[in-house]
Amino acid sequence: MGFLSDGVDFIQFMFPGIIGMTVLMSSFMAGVSLVWDREFGFLKEVLVAPISRTSVAVGKTFGSATVALPTGIIILLLAPLVGVSLSVSTVLGIIPLMFLLAAAMGSLGILLATRIKSMQAFQVVMQMLMFPMLFLSGVFFPVDGLPGWMNVLVKINPATYGIAPIRQVILGGSADSPFNISVFGHTMSLWDNIIVIALFGLIMTLLAMWSFHSQE
Repeated sequence: MGFLSDGVDFIQFMFPGIIGMTVLMSSFMAGVSLVWDREFGFLKEVLVAPISRTSVAVGKTFGSATVALPTGIIILLLAPLVGVSLSVSTVLGIIPLMFLLAAAMGSLGILLATRIKSMQAFQVVMQMLMFPMLFLSGVFFPVDGLPGWMNVLVKINPATYGIAPIRQVILGGSADSPFNISVFGHTMSLWDNIIVIALFGLIMTLLAMWSFHSQE
């Protein structure tokens, strides 16, 4: 297996991306349940129930993250089978990052589901968003040295900042690692990436709350 940089082979590089991809896809699918509830009338019963619609939006978001997290943990357990060595402290550091990514992407899926009325339309929109986000997040290739137009798409893709910290923890990259993201000349640290994906998740959750309150 060829080495990319700093003694990191392709499997070691891909493994964090596969974890992030699994979590992202699982959490993004959470919106399907909401559209399903609408089509069968269950959502109307939830909206007229004597509970805050804010709690419904937050519950759906964190519920999607909770469901997606075990899928990422299963991939973590497969690390020894592909030759990736993870310490206990590394695993404990990755789990909160997976939950953060799942909550952020889940909130986007919930937001979309609040505005889309049919299962067919949601699946089309989901495919149109999810796969470009995956391919332009650094899951399959390093994000340095890309063409200018693709580099812009990578930087505005929120999933990029969810995948990057998982890779930083697993690979233990230094500040000058070629796998780090640079935005306007600033190299994004682990905490920089965490802040970006957390802010994205917060904004999507707030928009989902607003969308729930505007539902009839």
